[in-house]
Amino acid sequence: MSSLVTHLLSLALRVVRKRPMGSVENAWEWIREPKGEPAPPPWLTRRHWITERKVGGFSTFTVRPRGAREPEKAVLYLHGGTYVSEISAWHGILISRMADAGCRVEVPIYGLAPEHTYREAFGFLQQVYRGLMADVAPARTLLAGDSAGGGLALALAQTLREVDLPQPARLVLISPWTDLTMSNPDIFEVQEKDPWLNPVGIREAAKEWAGGDDLTEPRLSPLYGPMAGLSPMDLYIGTRDLLLPDTRRLHEMVTRAGGEVNLFEEEGALHIHPLLPVPEGSPARARIMRTVEEL
Repeated sequence: MSSLVTHLLSLALRVVRKRPMGSVENAWEWIREPKGEPAPPPWLTRRHWITERKVGGFSTFTVRPRGAREPEKAVLYLHGGTYVSEISAWHGILISRMADAGCRVEVPIYGLAPEHTYREAFGFLQQVYRGLMADVAPARTLLAGDSAGGGLALALAQTLREVDLPQPARLVLISPWTDLTMSNPDIFEVQEKDPWLNPVGIREAAKEWAGGDDLTEPRLSPLYGPMAGLSPMDLYIGTRDLLLPDTRRLHEMVTRAGGEVNLFEEEGALHIHPLLPVPEGSPARARIMRTVEEL
């Protein structure tokens, strides 16, 4: 059973997010909204040392703990937002905690639909990752992401061998969006329980991110990509998350491929619950931070 805080948040999300995304017309209004400012919020800048640089025409922010020593461990964090929304304050809180744990946190600001597509993202992200590998050992690097960013992190990991880059120590994927086709029949059983995600709206976002390409292309939907040879993987998902069926499927596929994968399924939790200020997110946040601290 969900906590009272989650129940109240669910009511608000159902009104302001899920219902409006129930029509193609409303989804298009959302997709075409002006993008937010991706710059770090002032509180994050005051707490940490943050630098920005351009890589292939896109920005990437490096968040470091304040201090004289350069961190010896790192996290490459890819934010969610259905490939149409900028990074949010909720992401900043988790990123801040990772920096507090002594990590350099690299936050690439990839281009968003409809102005950009997935085709521009991979060269950029591979360059950022390559630069990170020049400074930090792969064995002390985590690749993480949530929602769309979780799917993008998995797809990026699947391409690393193609560009002669090493796997990170671990993948941490929070409510990863791994199949943009949304064709898993089990999704319909979860649809009414999820107060946030609406299949109609996110399918429209998926089409724009794909730029006319087949949604089963593995760089769009890594569930159709190679599962062998990937880093150990932690999956975080709630039972009231539309992406639950595909996350379970990902767990099964990695297991069959002989990979190491942990599925942390939280009863009553919503989409990206480790990022939310709700009781259901606390165990997952603590577990993620233990993983970061043990790098």
